[in-house]
Amino acid sequence: MPKSETSKSTKTASPKLPSEIFSVDFNESLVHQVLTSYLSSERQGSVLLKNRSDVRGGGKKPFRQKGTGRARAGTIRSPIWVGGGVTFANVKNYKKKTNKKMAKKALASILSKFKTEKRLDLVKDIKFKEGKTKEAKLFFEKMKLDSALLISDELKLKPLKKLI
Repeated sequence: MPKSETSKSTKTASPKLPSEIFSVDFNESLVHQVLTSYLSSERQGSVLLKNRSDVRGGGKKPFRQKGTGRARAGTIRSPIWVGGGVTFANVKNYKKKTNKKMAKKALASILSKFKTEKRLDLVKDIKFKEGKTKEAKLFFEKMKLDSALLISDELKLKPLKKLI
């Protein structure tokens, strides 16, 4: 399949970037804290744990209440019995709170580090004929980009609101 010229763009040599975002000192501990918070908040937390009502069996009283010399027991699926349920079998919560200012500062720290390492390229005015994913893939291959951060004034990107 021949690669056709489907998109037009210009790669700027010296972009004018805001200094409050792209001239921040790199704060490794802040970036680690925000990234850990983001990744842990994405965890599902639904470990398969069964409490005493979820465990199979145990409908009959195992032995009579008095006269055996043992502690009274109502079911063999009690958490203190082998094969019984788990005492506090709830869904685990891995969420960690991060302030909005911390997240913004961490993002600015990452972007400024990318700028100093010359890992940041600014591409202005990306226009596709049909707006297809195939066109975007060809564009990124032509520009030799592995990953991209797309910022637009026209769209409201909901996944970015979590981090920013």
